[in-house]
Amino acid sequence: MIALSLAEIASVVGGQTYDIPDSAVQVTGPVVRDSREVEPGSLFVAFVGERADGHDYAADVVAAGAAAVLASRPVGVPAIVVDDVQTALGALARHVVERLGATLVALTGSVGKTSSKDLLAQVLRRHAPTVFTPGSLNNEIGLPLTALSATDETRFLVLEMGARGIGHIRYLTGLTPPKIGLVLNVGTAHIGEFGGREQIAQAKGELVEALPADGAAVLNADDPLVRAMASRTKARVILFGEADDADVRAENVRLTENGQPAFTLHTPSGCSDVTLRLYGEHHVSNALAAAAVAHELGMSVDEIALALSEAGTLSRWRMEVTERPDGVTVVNDAYNANPESMRAALRALVAMGKGRRTWAVLGQMAELGDDSLTEHDAVGRLAVRLNVSKLVAVGGREASWLQLGAYNEGSWGEESVHVSDAQAAIDLLRSELRPGDVVLVKASRSVGLERVATALLDDAAVSSEGQVSGR
Repeated sequence: MIALSLAEIASVVGGQTYDIPDSAVQVTGPVVRDSREVEPGSLFVAFVGERADGHDYAADVVAAGAAAVLASRPVGVPAIVVDDVQTALGALARHVVERLGATLVALTGSVGKTSSKDLLAQVLRRHAPTVFTPGSLNNEIGLPLTALSATDETRFLVLEMGARGIGHIRYLTGLTPPKIGLVLNVGTAHIGEFGGREQIAQAKGELVEALPADGAAVLNADDPLVRAMASRTKARVILFGEADDADVRAENVRLTENGQPAFTLHTPSGCSDVTLRLYGEHHVSNALAAAAVAHELGMSVDEIALALSEAGTLSRWRMEVTERPDGVTVVNDAYNANPESMRAALRALVAMGKGRRTWAVLGQMAELGDDSLTEHDAVGRLAVRLNVSKLVAVGGREASWLQLGAYNEGSWGEESVHVSDAQAAIDLLRSELRPGDVVLVKASRSVGLERVATALLDDAAVSSEGQVSGR
């Protein structure tokens, strides 16, 4: 964070100082909520959670070098005490971003937020110092913590914004007002909470409504609900996609033999070829989104194309591709799932598995409300249409819908199976995997299917050491 005195922080957040011998002492380290991340000069934010109370760690963090604790009660060590810690954290973030000389870029969407954010960050940081959201810390706590990690040297601040209802993004943009707003798509993620895609579009569009007149709204030309957001902003509109009228678009889209997308990137200042290191054609849209923002921020098309071609995966469990020594390829995409991302992952699996046996180990897609049965059934049917070799549906009722959709689509019989949990899936794969197989693991985060991918890779590691067989 930029250096601020404890007195200044207390003034910004409307707090009272307790047990602070010298209020001129500065916070020079990061602002953290995890006591294990404290460094000398940190500000520790004491949240009260379901399992732990941050106030209980106050003495330990100060002993570890924290300058003070942002707390909701006195804790016997230097502290700034406020009525509401979350509100205070947001106020501090707003104060810091207003003092920064950085350009703030915010992005949202139903699918691909984290992948697009990671791509954009990797492109921009080749151009200038860039701070960006780690992982998916895109809510009312993670977003201000990310903003507070910016320093005086930061030129670009890239913030992912999530929403679970109307007004959420409006609140986040109030904490960190963006100059550039990127909307990727409107899908069915969390549709059970929103009530419909139109309501999701209403929520996502709050981002472009927050942009200033001299800002830029970067919109997906291929998504009608996103394209329509142009009428909701006073900022200049930039379209990206494969549509003919897109300002930044892709032509000659194809997949390499490994299932990695390649295309020609067209921008208003020229064109250049891109071959991504990521897997699946769905990443073309993510790459175009990143390219449109980077072009707006002054990068040349050749710089952008090179940066995209060299960018990798920064966040865990998102199409992580690992090949075992025996030739089995494990695709760990178990961080989260919704109908759009599930379909994209299945298509990527098939593209990667040409001439090889493919396994789709799939679990529940959460928060789909009344559409849950239909959407799970549809994913099971798609697996058949794409000729996935075997579907392993993991879990309870929703998994049974996946398996039933596959069975009804193609009378698959032995080609689809329903197992009770991750361990059952692991046992099945251990007994049936053959060298050269490709295994996709994907479900909503709550299912915990990353255990399957981890077990398969751990097996291979043990086997390669000659201790036990990985089968």
